[in-house]
Amino acid sequence: MKYFKSILLVSLFAVLSIGVAAQDMLVDKVVVSRHMERVDSVAPHNMLLNESYVIPSMDMYPKWENTGVHFTATLPDSFKIDLTGFVMPTTSRKITDIFGYRPRRRRVHNGLDIKVERGDTIYAAFDGKVRITAYQRRGYGHYVVIRHNNGIETLYAHLSKKLVIENQNVKAGQPIGLGGNTGRSTGSHLHFETILLGKCIDPAKLFDFKNQTVTGESYVYRRPGSRYIENGKVKVAGPEPKFHKVKSGDTIAKIAKKHGVSQRSIFKLNGLTANSIIRPGQRLRVQ
Repeated sequence: MKYFKSILLVSLFAVLSIGVAAQDMLVDKVVVSRHMERVDSVAPHNMLLNESYVIPSMDMYPKWENTGVHFTATLPDSFKIDLTGFVMPTTSRKITDIFGYRPRRRRVHNGLDIKVERGDTIYAAFDGKVRITAYQRRGYGHYVVIRHNNGIETLYAHLSKKLVIENQNVKAGQPIGLGGNTGRSTGSHLHFETILLGKCIDPAKLFDFKNQTVTGESYVYRRPGSRYIENGKVKVAGPEPKFHKVKSGDTIAKIAKKHGVSQRSIFKLNGLTANSIIRPGQRLRVQ
């Protein structure tokens, strides 16, 4: 009888042991299954991110060069620039000069000037890859150009020091330089450009420095003169600014007649009055 009891106890222990082991195996299987499910769900997500961020840049920029900030390229009729995942390039909110033609300097300003102090940290605006790090004594000073996964490039100029090298991958918010006053600059500031296929876009259309944010989740660039539909209506994107280089004998009246615009509009676009004097070589915006 004792023998049978011992056999029964041993058998019961074996069954319980197998049950515990099987239960452990089942738990492990569930944990692994959940992990794989999580991996399976992340993988397509990452693939989607790669398609939406990397491929547009690859398709639009067939060449990778470490020279030439601005270049001529065929621009699409429209291009949607994803602004999510951004970091403001500086914590400064003070704009000291805007984008566009500057009458007092008689030249086009391709970016925004933001007041920073020498040594202030400058950050990459989006994930991307450093295309250019260079120095221009009579231009940008120390500057960095980054090509981003969302299709645009950003330029950071007049730096006192560059913290990245060409062909380096960077993340949004990564320090890429220090504020300064190098190159053609009259005071410590950051000259910031946003560029699509070599063409400068007003950074204020993408970045709101005053409120330290972007203007929306995305910005749609439309090539001047291209047609698009908005609210069921066909619209035409506005024209590019147009300029006239003053020649000997030119007057505002002659310039206005040549370009089919009013004298008043030329005065307004260039900050002039009827008593202003124009000189040969001066560039006037006429549109």
